[in-house]
Amino acid sequence: MKLSEHFTLNEFTRSQTASRYGIANTPNEEQIENLKTLAKGLEDVRTKLGGNPINISSGFRCEALNDRLGSKRTSRHILGLAADFTCDRYGDVDDVFSVLADSSIEFDQLILEYDAWIHISFPKEGDKALRQVLIIDKNGVHYAP
Repeated sequence: MKLSEHFTLNEFTRSQTASRYGIANTPNEEQIENLKTLAKGLEDVRTKLGGNPINISSGFRCEALNDRLGSKRTSRHILGLAADFTCDRYGDVDDVFSVLADSSIEFDQLILEYDAWIHISFPKEGDKALRQVLIIDKNGVHYAP
């Protein structure tokens, strides 16, 4: 199922962990609508990154998968409003993070995680974007300068 021009439902639900543990990582109708919002936001990200492909490492997570990964139940991944990604063709994660942090893209959170990937979440349709820019490293969570 296509969620936007460049993103499919499969990209957001594919999980090696879910496959390994037999977890059905299947979103409900509300979560699919949120995934469409996520895909729309990621289209803006892709455009900002020169149209380069985005490599999604984690998108939607059902509660069982989220629990298995040790993530909090408040994770926006459960709602279908968050993705972890890289965009190697554009540049390293620091370059991507800087460009997105300085952009006008309406994200809720933009997090550089362990200098290895970027987490981005978007508000529900109609909600105001928080635009939090954070860094997570071995020392904890910090607001980006």
